Amino acid sequence: MNVNAQKRLAAEILKCGENRVYIEPDFIDDVSMAITREDIRNLIKNKIISKRNKIGISRIRANLNLKKKQKGRARGIGSRKGKKTARSPPKRNWINRIRPLRRELKKLRNTKQIEISVYRKLYLKAKGGAFNSVATLYRYIEENKLMRN
Repeated sequence: MNVNAQKRLAAEILKCGENRVYIEPDFIDDVSMAITREDIRNLIKNKIISKRNKIGISRIRANLNLKKKQKGRARGIGSRKGKKTARSPPKRNWINRIRPLRRELKKLRNTKQIEISVYRKLYLKAKGGAFNSVATLYRYIEENKLMRN
C-alpha cells in the first residue's frame, strides 16, 4: 500500500520531516483509507501515526573530555596547540627574567662591588634586554672589568 500522501500530510501536521513520521505496520490499511487532514489528526490522536525522535550527535565523548580537562588531565604536549608563547605570555617571561637581574644588581650595588654609575648603566642595559640571565650579566661585568677590587 502506498501511504506517501498520508505521510506528507502527517509531516505537515506534526511539523517534522516525512522521514520522521512513523506509521504502525498493523494499521497501514486504515492509514491508506485516510484522505483528509482530519482523518490524519484522528490517527495521530489514536497513536497509529507518531513522530520519531530526532537523531542527534552524541555529546558523551566531548563531555568526558571536558571532565578530564577539569580534573587537570589532557594537558600533555600532544594536546597543546599554538606556540609556547601562547600558553605562557611574553610579559610573564619578561618578569621572570628581569626580577633576578635587578635583584642581583641591587646586591652588587649595596655591597659596593660596583659603582653607582656602573649600576645605573647595567640597570638600563638590563631594561633594554641586553642580558638573558644573571650569568650573562656576570659575564658582561667580567669582560668589561666593571667589578671593584
